[in-house]
Amino acid sequence: MNNGLNLNALEDWLAEKIPGEGVLHVEQISGGQSNPTYSLQWGSRRLVLRIKPAGPVLPGAHAVEREFRVMKALGNTGVPVPNVLWLEDDPSVLGRPFYVMDWVDGRVFSDCTLPGVSREHRRKMYLDTARTLARLHAVRPAEIGLEDFGRPGNYFRRQISRWSRQYDETTGPRIPALDSLSKLVSETCPEDDGLISISHGDFRIGNMMFHPTEPKVVAILDWELSTLGHPLADLGFCVMPWNTSPDEYGGILGTNWSDIGIPSLDEFVAEYQANAKSASQLAPFHMAFALFRFAAIFVGIADRARAGNAAAAEAEHLGPLAERFAERALTILEHSKEEVQ
Repeated sequence: MNNGLNLNALEDWLAEKIPGEGVLHVEQISGGQSNPTYSLQWGSRRLVLRIKPAGPVLPGAHAVEREFRVMKALGNTGVPVPNVLWLEDDPSVLGRPFYVMDWVDGRVFSDCTLPGVSREHRRKMYLDTARTLARLHAVRPAEIGLEDFGRPGNYFRRQISRWSRQYDETTGPRIPALDSLSKLVSETCPEDDGLISISHGDFRIGNMMFHPTEPKVVAILDWELSTLGHPLADLGFCVMPWNTSPDEYGGILGTNWSDIGIPSLDEFVAEYQANAKSASQLAPFHMAFALFRFAAIFVGIADRARAGNAAAAEAEHLGPLAERFAERALTILEHSKEEVQ
């Protein structure tokens, strides 16, 4: 055993898929709360393996099968996704489901300021991220066999109900700002307009892989939250950095983002709209909803920490963000009221 994997079993499995490649080298790329990801060097072939975490997981969580399915379906659409090769759902191989895809050369940035990038390229990379999201949302799910990839319709109403219920079940203290926000997003939720798209669920700079030298997206990563949803849910989430500060999950609010080439929120949204097939417009509700969703997620992290099921350091860092995200969302909604009056 190595890196949490049975390397002998993995070698045998790979030998059946790609005979004669030789020695296997494995290096873990990521883990944590996501699906553990490994770089595989199988002879001359470089691959990536993504596997469900070991131990008990919540029903429907860490569904590598869904990740594989959506990327496979998007493979010929022009949406930049890694080339997925094989899904193995037989747990007797490595103890849990996994899939293997081709390696993609590129750059991934955990910092929204894209350190080390020129001002000109930084702007182009942000705008290409907006265009990439528009391309994803332009794909009709039924045309690529994903018409049953989620429940269609009333996406925001169902999501508000889900996250409000999770917050109501918290074992920790109530958060007045989140109490107010939960009520307000429910009251301001727009009527369902019938728009349905493939929703990535975590579409952000940190999940974009950019070309090694050029300012363009070459792959969208981490599809574990993908489903059928509303396109403006993804867009509202993607613009979160403009509404949060660096110590609030890595935002850019209050920084010199414009001086280093990052386009304004309006410019980013305009680039998305110019390339999207839908005329539906991003509203304050959509940005507030994204913050509400994350505030509820942070509450859940704090609950798991109290129960001993989350890393204390992570909970200490993320738990307090529930109140701050709720306050940011309330500010957005209050400002929108003032503009209407």
